[in-house]
Amino acid sequence: MSTGAVEIMVQPRYLAERSSPEQQHYVFAYTITIANRGSEPVTLTRRRWLITDANGKKTEVEGSGVVGEQPCIAPGAHYTYTSGVSLETPVGVMEGGYTMQRGDGSEFLTPIPAFRLALPNLIN
Repeated sequence: MSTGAVEIMVQPRYLAERSSPEQQHYVFAYTITIANRGSEPVTLTRRRWLITDANGKKTEVEGSGVVGEQPCIAPGAHYTYTSGVSLETPVGVMEGGYTMQRGDGSEFLTPIPAFRLALPNLIN
């Protein structure tokens, strides 16, 4: 199974009710759907994020699974979860990757393309 058999879709959104712009605190949620387009099940074992705000501040986040789980995704199935991040600026970028494991124990990296976090209507 190639790494291209796992598709990542991201939907970020700004959470105005949890943010405090006057204190440089901007909260974003992101919903990620991981679709297994391959012919064998895969398990998401680890995640790695690089988060960059508009000031150039970079934060790396690594850990086991996502939202406390290590989901096994069957062929043709998908897994969706929502998580969040806070920034000190109204704009930022997230990118990263998931370590996926095949049934035979071999692993591969699925990259998560960069996506923008921004207040609505701030950037068109």
